[in-house]
Amino acid sequence: MRRALIATAVAALLATATAAAELPRTGTLAPGRSLGGIRLGESPEAVRAALGTFYGICRACSRRTWYFTYRPFARQGLAVELADGRVSGIYTLWRPAGWQAPHQLGFGTSVLAVHRLTGASHTVKCRGYESLVRDSAHARTAYYLFDGRLWGFGLFPRGASPCR
Repeated sequence: MRRALIATAVAALLATATAAAELPRTGTLAPGRSLGGIRLGESPEAVRAALGTFYGICRACSRRTWYFTYRPFARQGLAVELADGRVSGIYTLWRPAGWQAPHQLGFGTSVLAVHRLTGASHTVKCRGYESLVRDSAHARTAYYLFDGRLWGFGLFPRGASPCR
């Protein structure tokens, strides 16, 4: 009887932890450190613990990529790339509402304000968009621009291409 109670309590705790893990409604970019609470180098288990198990797998991506969205087939969300069993890239999908960077830097901000507020000065031209990047000791923070406005965020290993 006692074992059954303990097993039930443990199962309830695990179910609660799994249910609580989901894509944040208001994600934050911590330049050079994390995006949406996910860090470079984390394990797939740590990602699932933080974001849950509701994700799609990109079949056309060159890297193993999980898409975490708010609803099935929704465009807004977070992509997590994995290589060698660890997170190797993180970037927003489209423009998830409520996500921001320090200094209240949100989607739609002008390119000049992004330059001024982030110190990102290197521009990488990608197909159909640009990325302002800033490298720190171990990471590259990307500020994606479309039509002269901030469109998304990304975090990659230092010097990696932000183009996806």
